[in-house]
Amino acid sequence: MYPDKHKEIVTSLMEGKFITVEDLLFETIKKNEDFYTTFFENSFDFELIGNQDFYYLVSSETNENTSRDISIFFSILCYELDKDGKNFLEELNYSEFHIDEILEYFNNSSWSDVIKANNQLKNDESLKRHLGTMVKRNIAVKQGNDRYSFTKAHKLFIDFAKDLIKEEVTQK
Repeated sequence: MYPDKHKEIVTSLMEGKFITVEDLLFETIKKNEDFYTTFFENSFDFELIGNQDFYYLVSSETNENTSRDISIFFSILCYELDKDGKNFLEELNYSEFHIDEILEYFNNSSWSDVIKANNQLKNDESLKRHLGTMVKRNIAVKQGNDRYSFTKAHKLFIDFAKDLIKEEVTQK
């Protein structure tokens, strides 16, 4: 006997989605965390990672670049928000961003060499597709009128970006 919404939980996580605290599935996983940890490990050799904000899967055998691209996206967006005098953590947690605002930050960024080198961020169309990928993964939510907000899953990528920055600073 499986927990309620088992198929939906497995499908979502296997598709690379984050299940966030706002999602009803979150409570089911939380109540059955030991079961799901064992289930994903034994069935797929995946590790279930969770905290008070979200759950996601990790595989040691994956070689996907989406996580890297999302981390670069957040690194640049946070840098530009900070440069604009905004508290980027508050902005990501509580604000909505119009697509034009995001495009403007990226088009005017001093990190243009990084942006141009990344196929997911290099132009307006690829950046829009990338935002669509983030919506599919439950990292971003598309609101009405081309506005986006970010789920608590963004914290994973912010933490990763902070680690990259620390590493960069210590290497200089």
